[in-house]
Amino acid sequence: MFEQIKNLLIECANVDENMITPDARLKEDLGIDSLYAVELILELETKFEIKIEWETMQSLQTVNDVCNLVSEKIKNR
Repeated sequence: MFEQIKNLLIECANVDENMITPDARLKEDLGIDSLYAVELILELETKFEIKIEWETMQSLQTVNDVCNLVSEKIKNR
């Protein structure tokens, strides 16, 4: 899951792959602003066939948080 999320971050937000770790903070470390977050939500929803609410995405702090959310959404589809 981490590698898939990492690849989406590289594609969607043009993040340097060396900066993406499970503990990397989305806003502070990777520069994911609201525009990139919306794009990331759309890509995650399409790729994994899940639904992510904006409020939920805003509460996520790290790449690992995103991985956990996506895993949980997939499990509960």
